[in-house]
Amino acid sequence: MTTVAELALDTEREFEIVNGKPEAKEMAGAKHGSTIMRLGAKLVNHVEAHDLGTIYSPDTTFTIGDDERLPDLGFVAAARIPAEGEPDGIWEIAPDLAIEVISPNDVLEKVNAKMADYFAAGVREVWLISLRLKTVSIYTSLTQVRILGENDDLTSEALLPGFRCRAGDIFGKSSAS
Repeated sequence: MTTVAELALDTEREFEIVNGKPEAKEMAGAKHGSTIMRLGAKLVNHVEAHDLGTIYSPDTTFTIGDDERLPDLGFVAAARIPAEGEPDGIWEIAPDLAIEVISPNDVLEKVNAKMADYFAAGVREVWLISLRLKTVSIYTSLTQVRILGENDDLTSEALLPGFRCRAGDIFGKSSAS
């Protein structure tokens, strides 16, 4: 089976391994990237200030069942990081939190399948961010979801105690009230 690391040697595109086959990730646009950076910065500041664990960027590969996935952002709780620290390569565990920014070309069936894989692998929460609708959907299972609009507070007391930001703040200045 081809690994994500082997594919990276052949191309500049990012790949996930899904059902044993390489699947190219869509190239992200500017809004996608800036949303990830804004949310990532807020999460890193909070997580580091409270020693909760580590936030990972979109180029971090996690083992999700038999697959290798690259969530747009991932969080691993401090208690799950081994004493020897983070691996140099692929995380052989699933993150506690996987965050995906929905791209214009994403297919609902693939997004739902990815969420199902995340939960089956032990991910505790999945956040789906819609740039078009300017919403954040917080899933704690495939059937438990809380959908936030721009003026709602984004929180996760189970994973990120004390973290709070206005959902609209992650979408940029054009979303400010």
